[in-house]
Amino acid sequence: MTIPEWISEQSNGTLVRLRIQPKAARSEICGEHGAEGNIRLKIRIAAPPVDGAANKELLRFLKKLTGIPVSRLQIVRGESSQSKNVLFQGVSVQDLLTKLTQS
Repeated sequence: MTIPEWISEQSNGTLVRLRIQPKAARSEICGEHGAEGNIRLKIRIAAPPVDGAANKELLRFLKKLTGIPVSRLQIVRGESSQSKNVLFQGVSVQDLLTKLTQS
């Protein structure tokens, strides 16, 4: 399996580089976004970017997709940006890719 540019192994888990589109009709993965060297996984989120609502919905959606508890998900970059990096603590790249592609 080829590892996409938007996912990487870290010492404490797996980092996923995301591009978020808030205020969507429903939360869903849309595919890749960006140019080579800066590709992110695009996710539409059914919540507005107000008072952290989009971030909460993003973490809830990722938990639903992967089964990984929110307590092991951490937005490590881009708290108030559409470009976010999310750390999945204690999860390998292969395990996470399998969970994301099954959804």
